[in-house]
Amino acid sequence: QVQLVESGGGWVQPGGSLRLSCAASGFALDDAAIGWFRQAPGKEREAVSCVGSRDGGDKIYYHDSVRGRFTISRDNVNNTVYLQMTSLKPEDTGVYYCTADRLPRSREYCSGFVLGYKYLELWGQGTVVTVSS
Repeated sequence: QVQLVESGGGWVQPGGSLRLSCAASGFALDDAAIGWFRQAPGKEREAVSCVGSRDGGDKIYYHDSVRGRFTISRDNVNNTVYLQMTSLKPEDTGVYYCTADRLPRSREYCSGFVLGYKYLELWGQGTVVTVSS
């Protein structure tokens, strides 16, 4: 069964850190672009970060708002992707969704993530991140 299962969300004060995990089953993570979207209340789902497939050289994408604060990494042995989030801000609050793009035409360079959430079909259930004092 192909699925993604997230964990690691929670509440943290501004300036704090959290690490999200996404465990994949049913396919090899390095054969996909894998990463995270988030959705704040009342807003559209937006791409946060992605690591492209192995055949594309593991290209990494970050949204401008998180570059320098978030780090994505992929553990091919455990088939898990992580998002280390530091210097968290209240505007980082939202539901974080893990997603994967296995299409050969877009998985190499995270192109599907750039196109937007409607392009992607495989999603986890989401994990809530709340940043507030």
